[in-house]
Amino acid sequence: MRTIALYNIKGGVGKTSTAVNLAYLSARQGRRTLLWDLDAQGAATFILRVRPRVKGGGEALIRAARPLDAAIKASDFEHLDLLPADFTYRHLDLLLDEQSKPTRRLARLLRPLRREYDDVFLDCPPSMSLLSESVLRAADTVLVPLIPATLSLRTMDQLRDFVRDQPGHRPRVRGFYSMVDRRKRLHREVVDTPRDGIAAASIPALSIVEQMAARREPVVHFAPRSVVSQRYRDLWNETLA
Repeated sequence: MRTIALYNIKGGVGKTSTAVNLAYLSARQGRRTLLWDLDAQGAATFILRVRPRVKGGGEALIRAARPLDAAIKASDFEHLDLLPADFTYRHLDLLLDEQSKPTRRLARLLRPLRREYDDVFLDCPPSMSLLSESVLRAADTVLVPLIPATLSLRTMDQLRDFVRDQPGHRPRVRGFYSMVDRRKRLHREVVDTPRDGIAAASIPALSIVEQMAARREPVVHFAPRSVVSQRYRDLWNETLA
C-alpha cells in the first residue's frame, strides 16, 4: 500500500482538486484506492457525493473505538472509496495530543488497510500542526501544490527542512505548480525555471477546475480531453514514476 498526502500550510492552493483527480486516476487504472478527507470542511467528501459524517466522529477513529474500515464509504466510481470528512475533525490535534506517540497515530490506524488498498490519498487541511506531523509520518509521498511565487517556494524549502530534521520515517516530498496563470510574467518565469523536487507537470488556473464543485465529479471524469485533465494525468504518471 502506498500513502500519498496532499499537503500545504496554505489553503486555497489546489490540494483537494488534486487529491480527488489523482485518486480517480488511480482507481481508473484498476488500483484499489482510498481517499481520506481529513479536512473538516469536507470539500472532497462533497465532490464525491458522500455525506460528511463519521459515526462517533474523529474521536472514535483516533481512539480506535471505531476501525477505519467501518467508516469507509463507496463512491460512484469503481475501485474508489472514501473515508469521509466530519466536522469534528477540527479537533483532531487535541485528540492526537491525548495519544501515546501522537505523530505515529495515523500510520498505525492505516496499517490494517494494507491488504485492502493499493493507494491511499490523504487530503489534508492547511496548517502546521500535530495532525500535519502525523500525516508526514504516515505518508510515503507528500505532494505539495505551489502557487508560482517566491513565498510559495520558501514554504516548500521550509517543509523540506522540517522533514529532513525529523527522526525515523521521512516521506518523499515533491512540489508541483498549481493554479498557474501564464498571463502573469512571474508565473511564467517561476514555472519555466527547472528546480529540484518540483514536478514538470503543472496545473493551470482554468475555470473548469471550479466546475468540479458544481458537477460533483473529478475533472478527468467529466472533461477527460481538457488541458487540465491531461496535466493531472501527467502529474499522476510522474508520481507513479
